[in-house]
Amino acid sequence: MEKYICIHGHFYQPPRENAWLEVIEVQDSAHPYHDWNERITAECYGPNTASRILDSKGVIKKIISNYSRISFNFGATLLSWMETNDPETYEAILQADRDSIVNFGGYGSAIAQVYNHMIMPLATRRDRETQIIWGIRDFEHRFNRHPEGMWLAETAVDIETLELLAAHNIKFTILAPRQAKAFRKIGDAVWSSTDQKPMDPRRPYNFMLPSGKSVVLFFYDRDISQAVASSGLLNDGKKFPDRLVATLDNASTEPQLAHIATDGETYGHHHKHGDMALAFCLDFIERDKTCNLTNYSQFLSKHQPTYEALIHEDSSWSCAHGVERWRDDCGCNTGGKPNWNQRWRKPLRQTLDWLRIELEKIFERETGEFLHDPWQARNEYINVILKRSDETIRKFLRDHCNKNVETSHVLRLMEVQRNAMLMYTSCGWFFDEVSGIETTQIMQYACRAMQLVSQINDDNLEMEFRRRLEDVPSNVPGLQNGATIYNKYVIPSKFNLQKDGM
Repeated sequence: MEKYICIHGHFYQPPRENAWLEVIEVQDSAHPYHDWNERITAECYGPNTASRILDSKGVIKKIISNYSRISFNFGATLLSWMETNDPETYEAILQADRDSIVNFGGYGSAIAQVYNHMIMPLATRRDRETQIIWGIRDFEHRFNRHPEGMWLAETAVDIETLELLAAHNIKFTILAPRQAKAFRKIGDAVWSSTDQKPMDPRRPYNFMLPSGKSVVLFFYDRDISQAVASSGLLNDGKKFPDRLVATLDNASTEPQLAHIATDGETYGHHHKHGDMALAFCLDFIERDKTCNLTNYSQFLSKHQPTYEALIHEDSSWSCAHGVERWRDDCGCNTGGKPNWNQRWRKPLRQTLDWLRIELEKIFERETGEFLHDPWQARNEYINVILKRSDETIRKFLRDHCNKNVETSHVLRLMEVQRNAMLMYTSCGWFFDEVSGIETTQIMQYACRAMQLVSQINDDNLEMEFRRRLEDVPSNVPGLQNGATIYNKYVIPSKFNLQKDGM
């Protein structure tokens, strides 16, 4: 049988921890839960580890882990939170990947994600590489294997990002079909433009890179993915598998893969009992045997691409204008208020870009005398983040310092860079208003980075930072601009030893 089905879930929440306390404070909008991570875990992440399948009388006949039968990625910062705050769900997710290796012939279903959901085409090459390295190391630390695939934040892509994936031995990524520019059978001379001829998402596509390396691209089925996410397909468990199976051509002798990709939160958070619809779908496909459930790695092990594709650079799955949603007022929004605009996005990014450049200068200047290679050290700092023990820190210092230096000085500089990347978490631009919790969160990381710098030397970046925030307009009349929001919502979150009474 050469017909396969793969369902991919992108499970992700932005980092929500107070930048000083490293814990999540109460989020009133998540009531009755303490915060949004806790709420979505209760509604989605937990239920998908043990989802119920009911018989015609509503009696539970089976309980399955959906993760063990689908393809999935979890954000590294979300898993870090879950490891501490819900270890039962965390361990069940790791176990599901081990089970999937058995289910799918030695190929695990989990894939990695760029570390803190940074929009890769808008990032510097240096930051992109660190995002990939940290995402891989975090994955290896948790799943005990190298990832074959990697999820790009918002599926935002360009050629340089694909080159870096290939350089770090990532075999494939998943994109939206509108990100395909042209395709052809390998060996053919003529490309078919997707403007004139639709590409077939049931095939994998090779993407040849200027370096001579290649990455496999899977373009998910748009119509079914949208039906699952927003058109009620999960309201009927039987219609879900029927819709997937119906996309496969019985007359074709070519291997076919019907596959979809949605936010994993669709299955339980966005759609109540969506985990049960997913469980029913997976169970039905397994019992029906018309098609084989698979994951991307197993499918590739059996069927290498016979077609290749070109991409629209600087494109994504959630912005019709490419990646403008994360740097300009492109018109994309979440429908909050009809009279609101997102003119704040561009000056906010420009302000953070200015700060990043200043932080880079300070980092290189301060570390030049005692680090062999400051940026290589930053790439390796993920080992300290994953296990903040005396032994790990000593090893980090031995590996990267060329002379004795105060440990706290080195760690402060590394934390400056960690916070400098966290301040580019994509959710800071995704929603409608600059005073939202996601955007004030990334401002927290900027504030923390500047505070750490002030503890290292006499550089005072905050005055200029606030001045630039005055050019970031708010839609809320009483808030005026980003500087007002920074003073009202970010500064009170600042934590120091004096405030704690220590």
